[in-house]
Amino acid sequence: MSKLNSAIKVGPYEFSHRVVLAPLTRMRAEAGAIPGPLMAQYYAQRASQGGFLISEATIAAENGNGYLGAPGMYDDNQIAGWKEVVKGVHAKGGTIFLQLYHAGRQSHVDVQPNGAQPVGPSEVPHGGVAYTSSGWVANTPNRALTVDDIAGLVASFRSAAIRGKEAGFDGIELHAANGYLFDQFLQDNSNLRTDLYGGSHENRARFLLEATQAVIDVWGSDKVAVRIGPSGTFGDMGDSNPEALFTYVAQQLSKLNLAYLHLIEPRMMGNIVDDAKNPQPVAAQLIRKHYNGVIIAAGGFEPDSAEAIVQAGDANLVAFGRHFIGNPDLPARIANNWPLSGHDRDSFYGGTAKGYTDYPVYQADSAGV
Repeated sequence: MSKLNSAIKVGPYEFSHRVVLAPLTRMRAEAGAIPGPLMAQYYAQRASQGGFLISEATIAAENGNGYLGAPGMYDDNQIAGWKEVVKGVHAKGGTIFLQLYHAGRQSHVDVQPNGAQPVGPSEVPHGGVAYTSSGWVANTPNRALTVDDIAGLVASFRSAAIRGKEAGFDGIELHAANGYLFDQFLQDNSNLRTDLYGGSHENRARFLLEATQAVIDVWGSDKVAVRIGPSGTFGDMGDSNPEALFTYVAQQLSKLNLAYLHLIEPRMMGNIVDDAKNPQPVAAQLIRKHYNGVIIAAGGFEPDSAEAIVQAGDANLVAFGRHFIGNPDLPARIANNWPLSGHDRDSFYGGTAKGYTDYPVYQADSAGV
């Protein structure tokens, strides 16, 4: 019997299957980082009765953007657009968490308010890129955040979480992977600080844990989650002892009784699946030993490998990205063993309805099923 297609409880929510829409940056927000009707259609297409969705990375602070077209939740004007997204998901019987992020140094002056300099834990040269009106460009060198700046960002995440509640979301996920600001604080090739936010694992995890607690104060712990990427290198990231670092982070998050912990397998290299480098899940196998709650695994899974990791108990649910882009009815396709459609990578980021809302659902009758 398929465990991937069995019911599970996550926080206060019951899901009829364990196929999750991964948070996917698609960069289709309208002016002002406001979700429009196209975004609402996209999410509603991928909602299923009893299914779980995680929104794309959503900007939590005004200076947190790294991609033109990314949506925000740092301004009250953005709430109404998100309400329509949530309404569409709920109408299909789905549940949706809002993923909040800050790009940190992964940014450019062209997507910063008033052309300001991007921010990060330390001033460290790196080879990341941002998306602007000129396309993909090298990031602008960042300045180091002050302690007061960090306190302000914790408050921004709290405010964004409040707006998420007003928009009708079912919970909040904090994005602490993929080389964004929380990840930059965690890993020591980007965090060279010598104050209470640098040096030891405890200090480097402090910002993430403070922001997580601020969101818990708004939502309650069982409706809050965190996403991490042990050994992730996207955005020129790296750490001298990733196993020890992320073991510590998992242990601290385990104490908070979160809805779930979301893990990205390190075989995802620069958003491309590198099966030759790391063919088997390793992050979940490590973290499972140190985290007592629900785990969602992500990173290039196929239906059979998703079934395997859930059967093994290293993860409880699996988040799909590229397959969910090309197959809006992915849970039904997996449950019925229907073939999966492909996807157009060139239309992943930015653009129109092409490669976004024009993927068809499976026509079982016409296929003779």
